[in-house]
Amino acid sequence: MATLLYRLGRGSYRHRRIVLSVWIVLLAGLAIGATVLSGPSTTNVTIPGTEAQRALDSLVTQFPAASGGSGSIVIAAPAGRTVTDARGQAAIAEVTAEARRLPDVAAVLDPTQTGQVSRDKSIAVVRVQFTKPVDELTVSTKNAFNTIGAGAQRQGFTVAHGGDIATGQPAIGRTEGIGVLVAALVLVLTFGSLVAAGMTLLTALIGLGVGISGVYTLSGVVSFNATTPILALMLGLAVGIDYSLFVTSRHRHNLLEEMEPDEAAGRAVGTAGSAVVFAGATVIIALAGLSVVGIPFLATMGLAAAATVLVAVLVALTLSPAMLGFAGRRVLPRRLRDPDAAHAELDAEESPKLMGHRWAELVTHHRAVVLGVGVLVLGALTLPALSMQTSLPDAGHSPAHTTARIAYDLTSKGFGEGSNGPLIVVVDATSPAALGANTALVTKELAATPGVVMVTPPTVSPSGTTALLQVVPSTGPSDPKTADLVHAIRHRVAGVSSATVSVTGLTAVGIEVSQKLNRALPIYLLLVIGLSFVLLMLMFRSVLVPLKAAFGFLLTIGATFGATVAVFQWGWLSAAVGLARPGPLLSFMPIMMIGILFGLAMDYEVFLVSRMREDYVHGASAREATVSGFSHGARVVTAAAAIMISIFAAFVFSEDSTIKSMGFVLATGVAIDAFVVRMTLVPAAMSLLADRAWWLPRWLAHLLPDLDIEGKLLRTDDHAASPAGDATRKTSASDI
Repeated sequence: MATLLYRLGRGSYRHRRIVLSVWIVLLAGLAIGATVLSGPSTTNVTIPGTEAQRALDSLVTQFPAASGGSGSIVIAAPAGRTVTDARGQAAIAEVTAEARRLPDVAAVLDPTQTGQVSRDKSIAVVRVQFTKPVDELTVSTKNAFNTIGAGAQRQGFTVAHGGDIATGQPAIGRTEGIGVLVAALVLVLTFGSLVAAGMTLLTALIGLGVGISGVYTLSGVVSFNATTPILALMLGLAVGIDYSLFVTSRHRHNLLEEMEPDEAAGRAVGTAGSAVVFAGATVIIALAGLSVVGIPFLATMGLAAAATVLVAVLVALTLSPAMLGFAGRRVLPRRLRDPDAAHAELDAEESPKLMGHRWAELVTHHRAVVLGVGVLVLGALTLPALSMQTSLPDAGHSPAHTTARIAYDLTSKGFGEGSNGPLIVVVDATSPAALGANTALVTKELAATPGVVMVTPPTVSPSGTTALLQVVPSTGPSDPKTADLVHAIRHRVAGVSSATVSVTGLTAVGIEVSQKLNRALPIYLLLVIGLSFVLLMLMFRSVLVPLKAAFGFLLTIGATFGATVAVFQWGWLSAAVGLARPGPLLSFMPIMMIGILFGLAMDYEVFLVSRMREDYVHGASAREATVSGFSHGARVVTAAAAIMISIFAAFVFSEDSTIKSMGFVLATGVAIDAFVVRMTLVPAAMSLLADRAWWLPRWLAHLLPDLDIEGKLLRTDDHAASPAGDATRKTSASDI
């Protein structure tokens, strides 16, 4: 593989104009496609085959008027007034009249008819039912809905819009630019050259543009969740910069060794590029593996993000050496273009005075203490994860100033928090007579169920064989007690009627999504751990190194989710991240983040441990190999981790709670894995294992293929003819 990548890198360097032109044309074509072909994203999260989803799907044919999107308009009277006095009634009449004029409206329910007036008569709720799902409504309809009640507001009434139509979609904001600026600063400090930093950043941004444009182009034919482009942006930007950083760093090192520029670029791709391929493959496989969970929206999110990472890998292998060709020796600072200064810089890289070398010496000298303290600290951070709760997001976790949050809070104040997430009970019978008798039995049973505040009168379909009952819980949509209530209702109504009874609605669907994801989480984690073991065993030809890496990954995951639970669920330091309201974690976040963090964690494992192995194979003792291998890779790994953390941390400032929590998990996970696990516990463990770290049964050694990740072929005389071949010192993917 190393020889193939060497030829690819050298060819891209020599034919840089063609390579750059291809990427620019691809970017322009996909950008046009994204503009012309992109379709609307969806906020719906569904799992086919569940009871709640089957009931919703059946309503499309049996009860079309009840299967569309819905919204609520909450009207609150000013102090000293009520919604039932003359002005209050006029305000309600104005709101209902405006709502009826909207396109695709099936029904507008006046609060005086539905009883949606609070006991103190200060709050009323107008319910609006649409004929189409929310994702099929036009933007103009949604905007018009959110402007209803302007006249009532001028008279002092508070009017807030809620429901699924009022829920905004996450969007890319200005704060993400902060991460790019920090990444640029880290690159300048790492390279000491504006040309090298700018070229690396530009390369990554071109790849990001291609990846994101591709996602939006495909959105015209594939339905994507609204979070998908944001996730693709996070990953594409972070890994794009990191992968280009690794290749550029290795190229600069080769130039310092007085290689010809095209040879330096070829060897950079052949060595560092091998590790980029491996690291990128782990991220791609882990994300694509989400398809086996059996949840369509999660599979599309994973595949879209994986495609963006694939683009980042291809950019690093082709566009990076091409851009290096345009930069020439200007990729080095002026002071290092002199041969004497270059030799001095190479000698300095081997100096025991370097921070990385001193840190490795300290960690390996006190390896038992470091391992003990590290495992205990990460274990303590893991404890909050034992109480992790998950749910789909609701308006109660939106920023306090948004209309959806205001509507949620007013509804909770007037009618209880459960009114924000009513359950829908569907009764299907064979005839109108059977429906009436069974609906009465079900209504009686529901009213007697603990945790039920109210059961509305049934709404009967035109055929007379289907009835809908709205059940208002005493707890909110994301409260674990609401999930218990759903199970209790299903158990109680199972045998009381001869009709088919289903519990559905957005709240019930969200509960089933969370439960299925929680059941799939251990299976997926086992899949990821097994994958990491096989891949690392192939690369390092060792049994204990993969075991160590897998255990370190478990520590990373546990500590990361423990910290996330403490902040987002318990509310510790929530003000520091601008969290509007603590609550359960996003249901699909744990399984998604496990896949992403697994791939990112393997990046640092590869770049650090591969050099340790090479030095050991070439005669260094186990401890010497650990120290020297760590000191060679520490600087670049530190820079790469700092870039990823800054990019992910920028998303923590997003107003959307979903994006905020994902940014926090990724930033925290990378920080823990890079600086605590890989750069502290790994050298300590490698030193403790000593020669045993590289043990591999002889029979297994014969079975495993040699992937040539370390670039052994580049150090032989029979690789693609190279004038610098004999003079080249031994290299590895982490020698950058």
